[in-house]
Amino acid sequence: MNQESPISVSIIIVNYNGINVLPDCLNSIETFVNTSNYEIIVVDNGSNDGSPELILEKYPYIHLIKQPENRGFGAGNNAGAKVASGEFLFLLNTDTILISNILPYLIDLMYANPQVAIIGPKLLNLDGSLQISVSPALGIKGEYQARRLHQAYQNASKLNFIAQKFQEIQEVDIVVGAAFFIRSSLFHALGGFDENFFMYFEESDLCQRIQNQGYKIIYTPHVSLIHLKGYSIQKTASLMALEYRRSQLYYYQKHRPLWEQLVLRLYLFYKFFGEFITTANPNCLKIIILLFTVKKPAFTVSLSSQ
Repeated sequence: MNQESPISVSIIIVNYNGINVLPDCLNSIETFVNTSNYEIIVVDNGSNDGSPELILEKYPYIHLIKQPENRGFGAGNNAGAKVASGEFLFLLNTDTILISNILPYLIDLMYANPQVAIIGPKLLNLDGSLQISVSPALGIKGEYQARRLHQAYQNASKLNFIAQKFQEIQEVDIVVGAAFFIRSSLFHALGGFDENFFMYFEESDLCQRIQNQGYKIIYTPHVSLIHLKGYSIQKTASLMALEYRRSQLYYYQKHRPLWEQLVLRLYLFYKFFGEFITTANPNCLKIIILLFTVKKPAFTVSLSSQ
């Protein structure tokens, strides 16, 4: 790669024990993104599966940042953004696979729309079917709307209707962080991701802060990529269930009115108290304790022992 050319896009990938999916992601970038004005930065969050060594051996042109511990998705992307030199950042999950060179289109779309800060491309399942990759603004109403959308998505008879809704470029409140194209200057101006979110809600928080500044977020179906979805959390499902609620509570404290915070806590209390009574699941008890003890997640969650 000719590093003398100005870097227009910095592709940032946060890896944690992703050796089973990371090569497919990197190989797809090699195959389709054949320009000289981009860079790839992989931030490794303390992996012990040999993936950092694989990068050094097979992809020596990649800028590898080795973190001593897993500090989460947001912190990993922030570390990558600190050394990135691109005008735009393209944040990718390790379980994504490019099927075309989507960068020129995303760059042109940004230049044509100066009020747009973030673009989310269309995400596909491995079989080529649509994957929902947007969400309404989070809150009591927004989460209800998102839940109904995902319930409809599970209904085969409604898939065509849902696909029709996502056939045009549209302004949205949130795009998922699996494929997140953002202006670098704005990312840095806002301080990047809030690292109090270990996993979940960090992209929702950033989208909300960007909208608070008067910028727009758009979804485009005109370019797409595959997202395997959920690989990074499959092996730590119980821990991530707790982390999801921790991040949800913190998000509401940052962005939602007091009455919504109270409604959420009451809902979660009755939901998990009932489950604990019937199943004795210790994770339910942990979530109940969380409702009364945690104001914000201010510590590192380590997955290295999972």
